[in-house]
Amino acid sequence: MKKKFSFLLSILLTVCLVCVPCYSLAGGQEDAGISVVVTVFPAYDFVRQITGGNARITMLLPPGAESHFFDPTARDIVTIRDCDVFVYIGGESEAWVERILASVDTGNMRIFSMLDAVDLMEEEIVEGMQVEEHDHDEDHDDHDEDHDDHDEDHEHMEFDAHVWTSPINAMRIVSQLTEVLAEADPANAGLFRSNAAAYLEELAALDAAFRNVVDNAVRTTFVFGDRFPFRYFAAEYGLTYYAAFPGCSTSTDPTPRTLVFLIDKVKAEEIPVVFHIELSNERVADLISEATGAQKLLLHSVHNVAKSDFDAGVTYIELMLRNVDALKEALW
Repeated sequence: MKKKFSFLLSILLTVCLVCVPCYSLAGGQEDAGISVVVTVFPAYDFVRQITGGNARITMLLPPGAESHFFDPTARDIVTIRDCDVFVYIGGESEAWVERILASVDTGNMRIFSMLDAVDLMEEEIVEGMQVEEHDHDEDHDDHDEDHDDHDEDHEHMEFDAHVWTSPINAMRIVSQLTEVLAEADPANAGLFRSNAAAYLEELAALDAAFRNVVDNAVRTTFVFGDRFPFRYFAAEYGLTYYAAFPGCSTSTDPTPRTLVFLIDKVKAEEIPVVFHIELSNERVADLISEATGAQKLLLHSVHNVAKSDFDAGVTYIELMLRNVDALKEALW
């Protein structure tokens, strides 16, 4: 199988150099510093803040695209092969990365996985949440059958990949990523470390802003009519959550029981806000909002951004500060 993949890869690489267009997004000057390829927006912005324009940064995931369905092109493979530093999430969410890295020469490349920089948490299934592989909403007469289903689900648990949603994790990622970039470009190592130190102070201030919201909150529960990519965020700030789907779910339509559960939860606890994430169809949040009168708001996971935001130079901290204000509406 590995030989077959390598053979197909060699064909793709040949073809792409002739006729396949490239959709990559570069930051900084074309002749500036090292070449850094990243898979998603958080990594793009972290590298941008650390290098301060002294690197050529390419983001593989197009702005506005759904990351869970991303499939690299042949041109993307060439871009990865030729870079100095490659930064990706890691884990099941980017299983394609390992196949590509195993098939190209990485001897002169530095590789950094954001999952390797933090303590990982399993993706969590909370009360009322719809899961894809097994229907937990059905009533079971046999207790042993329930137990077997639970064990099977546990075996299929995956680590949550959205590690950057916690500013504390973002600080850990930035600290370690800075050293990788410094090793790749010794001439700019001092500048990278200086930029990172200033950026870490901004991230610490962001963390303090979130803690201020939680410390002054009248409730610690929030509701998502959407996927929930905030596992690390909720754990960091001691928040309880209910959501329609897990963070990496591909579902967009909840079962009636899931929808009723979330509507009842909002009504029972008088929760004033129902959240949705970026680039969502917002259908579930709309239904909950209409049924309860709760305000619908965006809580940005910063997984990706709209093209207009990308072109305007939006940053991780800017989007997360918007989240500070949104969280106030939900918890105060």
